[in-house]
Amino acid sequence: MSHSRLGARAFVAGTVVAAAVALMVAPAAACGGLVGVNGTIKLTHTVTLAAYHDGVERYVTSFDFSGQGKSVGSITPLPGVPSKVERGGSWTLQRLEREVAPAELHAARAASNYAEGDSAQVLLQTQIDALDITVLRGGGNAVGKWAVDHGYLLTPDAPAVLDFYARRSPIFMAARFDTSRALKLGQNTGDGTPIMVTIPTKDPWVPLHILGLGIGRTAVVDADVFLLTDRRPELLAGGQGLSLSRDEQASDSLLSDLRSDKNMSWVPNTMWFTFLHLHVPAGQLNYDLAVSTRPDEVPSLAATGLKAAAARPVEAATSGRALWPLAASVLAGITAFAVAGWFGRRRRTGIGAAV
Repeated sequence: MSHSRLGARAFVAGTVVAAAVALMVAPAAACGGLVGVNGTIKLTHTVTLAAYHDGVERYVTSFDFSGQGKSVGSITPLPGVPSKVERGGSWTLQRLEREVAPAELHAARAASNYAEGDSAQVLLQTQIDALDITVLRGGGNAVGKWAVDHGYLLTPDAPAVLDFYARRSPIFMAARFDTSRALKLGQNTGDGTPIMVTIPTKDPWVPLHILGLGIGRTAVVDADVFLLTDRRPELLAGGQGLSLSRDEQASDSLLSDLRSDKNMSWVPNTMWFTFLHLHVPAGQLNYDLAVSTRPDEVPSLAATGLKAAAARPVEAATSGRALWPLAASVLAGITAFAVAGWFGRRRRTGIGAAV
């Protein structure tokens, strides 16, 4: 694919972006892009929790919609093929919000042309309340064509964004909100539907770039990202706007509360709790968050979607230049100099021998 609103607050925990995936427990910052619009309906708030435990990522997110229209939807990139998609806990995301801010603050918070290509493969379909969930495998062109064929209205920046993710993982989750079914279920404007996606994966990452889909380069993306991991994670991202606010052992009370919610019994007795805040103009949000929880292993540079010179470790002090890319560049320079010197000596030796 050659060229492609979500300004809602969200939570991310762990490593992957989805509408609720299994791997770590942490809310993800609205890690899906709004792609279907009909009438005045709009996606107003997406809260996500991403958790990584024992090689499985669990992603919990909630979609809130408001307005008038028939249906609206979003597409979320996933790090792997989910083994299960089900309704998430009723208050898990709210409990995480309460952990980092007073409760009173929470309430305050055109189709493009696609090149011909292989068709997207439907891997899973399910209904959760008024949401129709479809998990797809395919490249950016194929997923974009499937979306258009199924009535999604994609913003002009959608093709490029879908390609950005398809190069790393060809797995996407499409979620469509059916307002007529919501009415029958008694759902009101602004009610959220939590879902949890379980994904076995070795390399977790949190999609952030997609949060800027279709909102304009100067619009500010404001999101909360929560991570729950078995051990303290190493984090790699890029650019500005992502700050580390909490980095500590999760409290017994938090884990106990999470464990008591629906479908959350898998939460272990100990986990590391990380809370990051994203506040950046969409035009500068060109990166994702890579996570490593394995000892002595740095996060995947490829998972950030950046080159080494633009990547930076996410640490308590977020100002200043990234040392990791700098060190990598210096090492590469030293290596190149040593190799050049070795060849130079061999060449001089060879000339002398010939004479």
